[in-house]
Amino acid sequence: MNYIWLGLVLCAVLLGGATGHLADVTKGAFDMAETAVMKVALPLIGVMALWLGIMRLAEKSGMVQVLARMLRPIMVWLFPEVPPEHPAMGSMIMNVAANMLGLSNAATPLGIRAMKNLESLNPRPGTATNAMCTFLVINTASVQLIPATAVAILAANGSKDPAAIIVPALIASAIAAMAAVTVVKLMEKLPMFRLPPLTEEEKSKKREEVKADEEANPPVAVARLEWWGKAALALYFIFFAALFIGWLIFPDDFLAQFKFLPFEQTNTLFVKVVKSLSIVSVPLLLSFFPLYAALRRIRVYEEFVEGAKEGFQIIIKIIPNLVAILVAIGMFRGAGGIDILTNWLKVPLAYVHFPPELLPMALIRPLSGSGSLGVFTEMVQHYGADNILSRTAGTIYGSTETTFYVLAVYFGAVSIKRARHAVPAGLVADTVAIIASVTVCKLMFG
Repeated sequence: MNYIWLGLVLCAVLLGGATGHLADVTKGAFDMAETAVMKVALPLIGVMALWLGIMRLAEKSGMVQVLARMLRPIMVWLFPEVPPEHPAMGSMIMNVAANMLGLSNAATPLGIRAMKNLESLNPRPGTATNAMCTFLVINTASVQLIPATAVAILAANGSKDPAAIIVPALIASAIAAMAAVTVVKLMEKLPMFRLPPLTEEEKSKKREEVKADEEANPPVAVARLEWWGKAALALYFIFFAALFIGWLIFPDDFLAQFKFLPFEQTNTLFVKVVKSLSIVSVPLLLSFFPLYAALRRIRVYEEFVEGAKEGFQIIIKIIPNLVAILVAIGMFRGAGGIDILTNWLKVPLAYVHFPPELLPMALIRPLSGSGSLGVFTEMVQHYGADNILSRTAGTIYGSTETTFYVLAVYFGAVSIKRARHAVPAGLVADTVAIIASVTVCKLMFG
């Protein structure tokens, strides 16, 4: 990250001076510094407090451990150094589930919580562990069932079938996720990224820290779930199941929740099922964990407030990392670096049949969510919503993630300075997703 950040800043200044865009470089720096604090960090405080409070209830009631046990074989294979019963397992599962349903407001706080849990196992503070790198790369290549934002842009610009990109995005993101896990597992074994064995002093220090943490936070005895509690939970799930089925039976009421998608354009069972899950999931999570905790005699209000207190402290840690990353990106964009790279790469990419029109989207997506959204919207308006280029750009947007933003937020929350192989593995995942998007869209849309 040191070299990437310094390279972006120096290139921005040199390019800006050579092309007469120094004023744009300065503007980009100050605009992105303001964006990092006012538009990203501060609005995140409330959402962080909400979900961290909910997560504390899930942990205190034992539900996180239950979730971890459900997917133990997969999680143990992905994260062998994390104890199977550790809270990090449940937090990571909930983060991945939120990402799949497109619940970004929930996914980010849950991911930060998982990263904090992983940091509690880290014997080398400041250096990312293998588990941290794997978790971050899985986030940058997360499988998303419905790319709702991209579909909304296509629909708003008059597409006859905006949902057409759902299957290509699902396929591309699934391929990227498999590639990401493969690459991150291979890279952690390379000499340049391999962690040296722990010394006896480091092992002893970590054992003392774990012991002190266990003494400071002893496991709370949770009351047994009585038969009437199980009955209450059964009725609770029956209620939400009835809502879910009702939306499938009465699609007009269901689609009123998503006005950007006319019914005749999304009249497929897959889309309706996933959209119904997206609607139900947040109210379900926000009410289930407090109910479950209350049925197990947890003081829900007090524990929720205690968990929510962490939100502000975490955001304070994130702000410097966000400012650093976004300022460097803003300077590079202001200097015209993206345009220059696009012009340089057009000819070689034409030889491998990669549409040069998609290059700005491919270059900006790992750097900036708002920038890539702007590029996508501009392409849709220029080429038409049902043009193959627009659909491919939407597939790229829906199957990739802003790698450097995720890195700044997740690693910044736990003060990680040495990211090791997380950045190259994340960029490989983005590259695979982009190539897969182009290939799948060519096969499906000609």
